[in-house]
Amino acid sequence: MSGPLRVLVVDDEAPAVRRLQRLLQDHPLAEFAGSASHAGEALEACLSLHPDVVLLDVEMPGMDGVSAARRMLRLDQPPQIVFVTAFEQYAVDAFDLHALDYLVKPVRAERLDKALRRAAATRQRGRGRRITLSARLGERLLAIPLDEVRVLLAEDKYTCVHYVGGEALIEDSLMSLEERFGEHFVRVHRAALVSRQHLRALVRDPDGHERVEVEGCRVRPEVSRRNLATIRRLLTS
Repeated sequence: MSGPLRVLVVDDEAPAVRRLQRLLQDHPLAEFAGSASHAGEALEACLSLHPDVVLLDVEMPGMDGVSAARRMLRLDQPPQIVFVTAFEQYAVDAFDLHALDYLVKPVRAERLDKALRRAAATRQRGRGRRITLSARLGERLLAIPLDEVRVLLAEDKYTCVHYVGGEALIEDSLMSLEERFGEHFVRVHRAALVSRQHLRALVRDPDGHERVEVEGCRVRPEVSRRNLATIRRLLTS
């Protein structure tokens, strides 16, 4: 049986932190793991406390909650994000980031309960199975864990998967992979997707083409002009 959800509360207002802490102390599925008052402190807490869920305020001094969430989701062990704010206009940003939920202040106990139960169910599903891509190497069928995939390149009628430990061809198209796993990969070119979590740098090659460096992969896909702004935003957020 899994233990309670470890929940980190991030808010620059002490009364809001205390209220959420009280609600968490009364919840059967959660425990209060700690708090942070700004984004930098929250990112450090994610690395040291490994929370399952972050209750994240949007408007904070310095880096806002949306930018902080983008960084959290690139961690090796990303938490589930629940935005908590008084401003409903951020809902679109929240769901673009695949946030688990979006709570409006003052947070009601029943809405927090719903969000935490969703988090518990999501954690249980993730613990039960690991998403893989199926590739054939000769007579052998290979299951490549999605979290080990770094780059996907279109090659004729196939897609070449560059993953930790090697590369393999699969029959899935880039378009279908992007539709299924858009939260994991970002398009850099009409013929290339790369892992969002492992995107590291934008470099210019001797011919003047912009390319991305991806952690754990020697392939550096070219970035098309139409995707350049998106890649720059991901690298600076």
